[in-house]
Formats: sequence, structure tokens, C-alpha cells
Amino acid sequence: MANFVSRFNDEQHIMTLSDDGSYTAYSKQYKEHYHSTKDGALYESLVKHVEPAFKVKQNQDEITILDICYGLGFNTLATLYYYKKNNLSSKLNIYSPELDASLVQSLKDFTYPQEFDEFKNIILQLSENGIYDDEFWHVEIFLGDAREYVRTFPHAKFDIVYHDAFSPTTNPILWTKEYFRDIRNIIKEDGVLTTYSIALGTRLALYENGYRIYLNKGEKFRDSTVASLSILEQFSYVDMQHKISCNPHAKSLLDKEII
Repeated sequence: MANFVSRFNDEQHIMTLSDDGSYTAYSKQYKEHYHSTKDGALYESLVKHVEPAFKVKQNQDEITILDICYGLGFNTLATLYYYKKNNLSSKLNIYSPELDASLVQSLKDFTYPQEFDEFKNIILQLSENGIYDDEFWHVEIFLGDAREYVRTFPHAKFDIVYHDAFSPTTNPILWTKEYFRDIRNIIKEDGVLTTYSIALGTRLALYENGYRIYLNKGEKFRDSTVASLSILEQFSYVDMQHKISCNPHAKSLLDKEII
């Protein structure tokens, strides 16, 4: 790993070493880490988001990704790392909303794992300008409210959605039934949504919007969720009707309960 860069630490964030040797950060505002310190920042991005999504989508000529929220940039950068490592040739478009502009600007001083060393120029451009573009990759950060961005997104629909917001306890507005309905409006019928959450409330919010729910399970990381409007053969199907019958009082989170 690269040497520790203490300049990143500020009044709102504290850099924290995770168990895979990569650094994440603790948000004082949300009182949570950006990644599981147990699963590891880089490893979590790869096994809970990038790898399961690309297991379904990597053979397409063009792949359009919504990365909610940009945060420290791990999901986006891990996608570029996976792309290079596996010699993919798809045109890649990544769009990512992020509320904290000062965080994005500070990432030029963040200590990323050595796997991201070749992307230093991209990190710098995204930190300073919010956009990177070349023949194969287009990455664009939207500084502002993710809900507004999802409702007004002007481009084509998404093949992949990385849903990696802070938890429903601290950031409930990005976990409601209405939010996932808005995501449904901009995801393709054969699109894939990934999230670290396996909470029944989260899965209900997806299921009630017509998503099929699947289990993402593997070695050395805690289970996570994959969802799609279409049937996926690559993952174990979660029988939501059975879950509901066993938990009749469970419910999805609604906007009216938090706004």
C-alpha cells in the first residue's frame, strides 16, 4: 500500500485502515465508515459491487453505471481496475452523485491502495473538475442531491447501479420505497443493482418495486444483495414471499416517515 497521507484528515473525516490493508474513512457527520473495516475497502468494492455486476454485464459493447454515492471513489476506481485487469473493451460510462463537494476535492490527498496507482491522473481530474473522459472511459461526478439527480438524469438508462449510500439508520432518504421506484425508472429491464445491505426492509423496498432479489455470497466477506427486474441465473434467488410470511410485520421505509 502507499504511504499514509495525513493531509486528508479534516474536521469531518478520519482516515482508517481496513482489514484488507486499504484505507477507508470515518465520517463524523454520519458516524459511519465509508466501507466495512472488516471486509476491507478495496475488497468490499470489488466483491459486493463490481464483480457481481460485471458477472452479468461485462460482455456488452457499452456499459453505463450509476454509482451512488461517489464518496471516496472506491466503486468507480475499482471498476476501472477490474476493467484493466480483465482486458475489457466495452465503452464505460460512470455517473456518480455526491453531496459533499469538499470531500471530492480532498481526494487528491487520500491514500489509495497501490492497485489504483495507475489512476492517479484520473483521481486528480475528478477531484479538480468532476469529470474524466477518454476513448474508453467517461466518468462524471454530480455535486448535489442524489435523489434530485436520479429524478432528472438526462442520459440513457443504466445497466448497473451501485447502491452504496450510508446506512438506512443515518441516511434513510436513499433507502425508501420511493427512492428505489425512482431508480427503477432509470435502470434497464435487464439492469443490475448491487448493495451491501441484506436488511429485510431494504429488500422489501426493492421487491415492492418489481425487483427480483438475489443473494451475493462468497468467501471472506459478509453477504450482500443483487437485484434486477429480470431473472439472473448467476445468483441464488431469495424467496421474498417466504420472507414476508415469516416476518409479517416487516415493512419498507417510506418517504413520508422521514421527510
